Amino acid sequence: MKKSIVWLASYPKSGNTWARIFLANYMLDRDVPLPINEVRRFGTGDAITHYYKKLAGPALDPNDWKAVVSVRMKVLRAIVSNNADVNLVKTHNIAGDVGGVTLIPRELTRSVVYIVRNPLDMVISYANHFGLEKAAAVDAIGRSDNVVMGDDASVIQFLGSWSEHVQSWAKGVDKNTLIIRYEDMLENPTATFTDLLQHLGVPVHSGRLQRAIKFSQFDELAKQEASVGFGEKSAYADRFFGAGKSGRWRDELSDDLVKQIRLRHKRSMKQYGYWND
Repeated sequence: MKKSIVWLASYPKSGNTWARIFLANYMLDRDVPLPINEVRRFGTGDAITHYYKKLAGPALDPNDWKAVVSVRMKVLRAIVSNNADVNLVKTHNIAGDVGGVTLIPRELTRSVVYIVRNPLDMVISYANHFGLEKAAAVDAIGRSDNVVMGDDASVIQFLGSWSEHVQSWAKGVDKNTLIIRYEDMLENPTATFTDLLQHLGVPVHSGRLQRAIKFSQFDELAKQEASVGFGEKSAYADRFFGAGKSGRWRDELSDDLVKQIRLRHKRSMKQYGYWND
């Protein structure tokens, strides 16, 4: 079986969709932005309910974790069965084992792109996306048993805590791993997206790069969402694409919640430069 999966991995609300939209715009190289709802054509995901029901039968419960895990390898093998050199696969799953099954198998992995975001900012977007109070979101990202429950679109996804998630991917599912900070995507998109393209083995052309960066800026994505909606928006949130800024936590998180996050995630926050923010 071909090792063709390039994982585009992150904790939820950390810039995964933004990176996918950039890549889609770069690959298409059009004079106008890609409609955001067409991003699904570029790559796939590892939690699409339809895939699991196709292989396990329509009666599969997307929240039956044992059933989901039991068919997961069949789903991933089906993805790589197209014999493509690269299959870009979005995931929010932790790089670990569940029920004796390795969620991110090395034998199918070509390389990894992992996007990390300051948890102080991420948790605000996380709360909005999942319809949680901020305190509940802070608690959720600190728990080893944290999951995203399944529905008709996606099966259950196994997150773990933010720190566990970060460390599971940073330890190296594959030696060919690129770690990108969300904040660098914001502050230095040219260098950061150049690194992404080079990691994927895609030739970098300056004009094409700048167009793709422009077409995936948050004001463009928010404008499109306001006009036509976005299929990946949750039922709890007013919109998927927020402000696209860092440092919101200073105005939106209480001192107590900031303290909780720092206590629980000190090691990983220091490792990625989030301790002195």
